[in-house]
Parts: sequence; C-alpha cells; structure tokens
Amino acid sequence: MRGGGVSVLAVVSGLLALSAVPAVAVSAAPPPVRPEDQAGDHLTVVVRHAGPERDGAHELFCHPAGGSHPDAAQACRTLDERTRWGQDLFAPVAPGTTCTMLYGGPATAHVTGTWAGRSVDATYDRSNGCEIGRWDRMVPLLPELGLAGSPVT
Repeated sequence: MRGGGVSVLAVVSGLLALSAVPAVAVSAAPPPVRPEDQAGDHLTVVVRHAGPERDGAHELFCHPAGGSHPDAAQACRTLDERTRWGQDLFAPVAPGTTCTMLYGGPATAHVTGTWAGRSVDATYDRSNGCEIGRWDRMVPLLPELGLAGSPVT
C-alpha cells in the first residue's frame, strides 16, 4: 500500500497479538489470605486506668489464637470479622469529626504489632463519644467498659 496507509495484514497481526493477552478481572473482594500473611498477626495490648482486673499488658497471636490475652480466640475472631480490604482497622477518629461530649472514663490503651501484614501503632481513650465508640468496636481486644469507664459485669 502506498502513501503511508496501514495494511490490513498489520492490523490483523496487531489484533491477534492483543488477543493473546489474558483479560484481568476486576473484583472488589480482597485476595485470599495466604499462610505467610497470617503468620505475622501479633499484637501487644497495654491497658491502663480501666480497673485492676483489666489493666495490664497482653500479647495476642492469631491464626492460631494464643498469647496472654484473656479472650484470645474471640479477640482474633472479632478482628478477622472487622478487617476490610483497603481500610485501616486501627485508624484514629478522622480530624474534624463532630463527637458527643460524653466522657467514658480515664481508661487508655495502646495497641502495637502487626495485623494482616501491616504495622499497628494505635492509641485509644474514652474522652468523647467518638473515642468511646472506637474503643467499643475493638471489644474484646480491649476490655468492655461501661459509659463511666467502669467494668461491665
């Protein structure tokens, strides 16, 4: 073909080359958890000012559940259920969030370690309604406390 046109043969061979490339399916679901990803699920939880039977440092291992945490199996199960692909399970309350002015007591917690292949360094308190809700979503990793910060019986 003259005049710089593209030949039919060139177009067909280009299309054949493209057809050899496998299609990639797009999915919103996370990839399956691999054993090497689970092996690193280890958290240290330090709780203060929550009461004599709730204060202290605990180790939590998951997959399989173990460590010194008082309810390791349920804590691991809860963390697994709440883990979402692309979201930080341990994220702080977003800046600028409007929170109720409730005080949930002086309890604090510091969680460090590795969860789902990511480093964790999160602090918790019960200084307002948002922080109380954030704490309560982490029960039983963190101890269950009443609104005034006292242990729930």
